Amino acid sequence: MPVYKTLHPNSQTTVKIWKITESYDELFQGVKMKPDSLLRVFGMKSELHRRGFLSVRHLLSAFGYTDFDLYYDENGKPHLKDGKFISITHSFNFSGVVVSDSKTGIDIEKNREKVKLIAHKFSNYEFCYLNEDDIDYVKKLTVIWGAKEALYKLYATPGLSFYSHILVLPFSLNESKTIAWIDYKDNKSRFDIYFLEFEGFTCVYTIT
Repeated sequence: MPVYKTLHPNSQTTVKIWKITESYDELFQGVKMKPDSLLRVFGMKSELHRRGFLSVRHLLSAFGYTDFDLYYDENGKPHLKDGKFISITHSFNFSGVVVSDSKTGIDIEKNREKVKLIAHKFSNYEFCYLNEDDIDYVKKLTVIWGAKEALYKLYATPGLSFYSHILVLPFSLNESKTIAWIDYKDNKSRFDIYFLEFEGFTCVYTIT
């Protein structure tokens, strides 16, 4: 399908989300890819991952870019050749790309009960305000997980820990935004976090 959602959090930033309804063959049509990208997609065993990879190339096209405009550094962080900042995410049948004049990060996660089983691995300070009996407990955990994923992509520094170095301040789901801090190697940085829910998924993004 065409782009599912387009968001403009500020005049220098655009978020685009794709709902993957097409087959692998349909997605493969109309995209031009570098040889290494072709090898990468051909080597993926999961069709879901192949479709996600290709949907991101369609999102790049929606921004006016192609796969040839995209490259990755030694930490696996994506970059655009024109100097703009980019972040990419894919989860099941949704993918997302954010392009900005500022450093940015994005993550999409499916709201699933299993997040409760791994919450102790990525949450620390957050348990001070979370309540397991809250009807929105899973959704709030998913926002926290997504926020930390997005910040990890933005910060792109080996050794950064979700549990020890990133904390998300208390928030209301109705407000669709919160604040997070990274406290790593004597450097403390504040970030605005934005989130939205659609069709059982949560998208979280941050911009410096």
